[in-house]
Amino acid sequence: MNMSLREDFEKRENGFLAEFGCRSSESKGRLTEEAQCQIRTVFQRDRDRIVFSHAFRRLKHKTQVFLSPLGDHYRTRLTHTLEVAQIARTIARAMRLNEDLTEAIALGHDLGHTPFGHSGETTLKEIYSQAFCHNDQSLRVVDVLENKGKGLNLTYEVRDGILKHSKGFGEILTKDPDEMAFTIEGRVVRISDIMAYLNHDLDDAIRSGVIRREQIPPSCTKVLGQTHSERATLMIRDLIFSSKIKDGKLDLCMSERVLSAMIDLRKFLYENVYRSDQVHKEFVKAKKILSELYTYFLENSEKLKSQLTTMEMAKTLKEQPQDRNVADFIASMTDRYAMALYSKLFLPSPLV
Repeated sequence: MNMSLREDFEKRENGFLAEFGCRSSESKGRLTEEAQCQIRTVFQRDRDRIVFSHAFRRLKHKTQVFLSPLGDHYRTRLTHTLEVAQIARTIARAMRLNEDLTEAIALGHDLGHTPFGHSGETTLKEIYSQAFCHNDQSLRVVDVLENKGKGLNLTYEVRDGILKHSKGFGEILTKDPDEMAFTIEGRVVRISDIMAYLNHDLDDAIRSGVIRREQIPPSCTKVLGQTHSERATLMIRDLIFSSKIKDGKLDLCMSERVLSAMIDLRKFLYENVYRSDQVHKEFVKAKKILSELYTYFLENSEKLKSQLTTMEMAKTLKEQPQDRNVADFIASMTDRYAMALYSKLFLPSPLV
C-alpha cells in the first residue's frame, strides 16, 4: 500500500527532529476522534484551522497596549501574534523542535483576548468573574465558541500550549510544572510571547511618547541593545545557546545576565507604560464601555441572542448561564465593534 504524503512527512520527522521534539505521529489526539488527512500532519491541520477561524481574523482590530491606535505602525493583537510565531519558529528550528506544533500554539495563544487589551481582561475579572483570564478564554474559543459552537477540535498538545502560554507577571522561565506546557514547543511559545511583547511594547511606547528612549534603564540597553532588532536577536540567541540537554530532555535556560536584564525591562514597562497615566486614562474609558455593555446585555436576553446569532455564536446560548454568554460576547468583540455598539446603544443619534 502506498504511503500518504502525511505518513511520509511523519517518517521524515524522525530524521530531523531532536529526541525531545514532539512527533506529529505521537500526538495524544483530539477531543473528538476524526480521520487523518492524507496530506497534512495533525499539527499542520491545527495551524490551518486557527488561521481560518473567525477569532484569528478579529485579532487585527484588538488592542495590544494602546487602545484603537490610529497610527499605522502600532502593534495590534494580530501583529503581536505574528511576531510571537516568528520568534518561536526561529527558536524551534534552531533546536530541531516541531515547527508546525510551535507555530500552531503561537498563532492560537491569544484568540480569547478581550477588546482593549489587558484593560478588557481586568474589566471582565471585576464585573464577571475573578477567575476570568485570556488564556482560559483562548482555550474556550477553540474548544467551544468557534465553528458555530462545534469548536476547532484541536490536538491535546496545541490546546495545552495555548492554555499555559501566559502567567501575567509570573516567572519568565518557570519551573512550576502546573504552569509549564506539556511539550517543549509549548514552553518555547511562552518565552517567545514574553520576548515579543518586551520588545514591541517598548517600541510602541517610545513611538507614542509615553516614554523617552533615554528613560530605559542602562542595565537593559547595555545588555540587550539599543534597537528592537538587537534586543530580539540577543534574547533568541541567548535562549538557544544557554539551554541544556539533560537525560534526553531539553531544559530551557537563559544566562543570568540576559534574564536579569529582561526582568528589569519588564518591571520598567509595567511601571512606566502599562500603569502610566496615559494608558490608565484609556483604561477608565474602556472599562466604562465594557461594563455598560455587559449590564445591558445581561438584562436584555433577546438583544444578546440577536448579537450572538450575527457572530455565529448562538448555538452556545442554551447551554450556559446568561452571564457566561455575555462574557463570551464581550471577550469576542474587537475594539471598534465595542465602541460602535456602545455608541449605537447609549449615544443619541441626531436627526438628519
